[in-house]
Amino acid sequence: MNEIEQLKQWIDESDNIVFFGGAGVSTESHIPDFRSVDGLYNQQYDFPPETILSHSFFTRNTEEFYRFYWDKMIFEDAEPNPAHKALANLEKMGKLKAVITQNIDGLHQKAGSREVLELHGSVLRNYCMSCRKFYGLKDILPQKGIPKCSCGGTIKPDVVLYEEGLDSYILEKSISYIQNADVLIIGGTSLAVYPAAGLIDYYRGNKLVLINKSKTSRNAHADLEINGAIGETLGVFA
Repeated sequence: MNEIEQLKQWIDESDNIVFFGGAGVSTESHIPDFRSVDGLYNQQYDFPPETILSHSFFTRNTEEFYRFYWDKMIFEDAEPNPAHKALANLEKMGKLKAVITQNIDGLHQKAGSREVLELHGSVLRNYCMSCRKFYGLKDILPQKGIPKCSCGGTIKPDVVLYEEGLDSYILEKSISYIQNADVLIIGGTSLAVYPAAGLIDYYRGNKLVLINKSKTSRNAHADLEINGAIGETLGVFA
């Protein structure tokens, strides 16, 4: 039995699957991977992306933050790819319990997934730092520059920047899903970003599936390893 057949068998037999994904899930939707060779982290800019995407930089250099943010982080025309669609379909079939994602693009929901835990927030949600009023992306896009609330306050994307903690409710819910999963599928992530990557340590089962183009630090722990594009691998379930 080859890897894809094994994956199909485990999915056929399970109704308690959890998916944990990263940037590689969205690269097939033409959203650049932060850490790949030609990804966002290797492009030239005034400051390193890790610096720009930090809480302290946002506070001190809000205008420069937004110049980078509008240019490099917003992909309005991106559409779900076969991986997103497959996961939504598996949920509809009653097999997939949750998608836990490090991505901030909202493509899982756009594909139809309902139980999506966004560890790092979403560019689709934004809020005023003064009055806490929420704004959709389309509400603030026309402003460009530093978006301002009707009260005059600065609007911040509802994304987790460097130096900021993850939402405790999302974290606890993610841990619960992973602890109770029969099959845990990890895809499109280098498992290099903590604390998010550490969540997979809570998995107690023996059907840990790792789908990624390149090796990760956790390959030795996988019960099934598939080296390839996640859209191609999961596309058969779309």
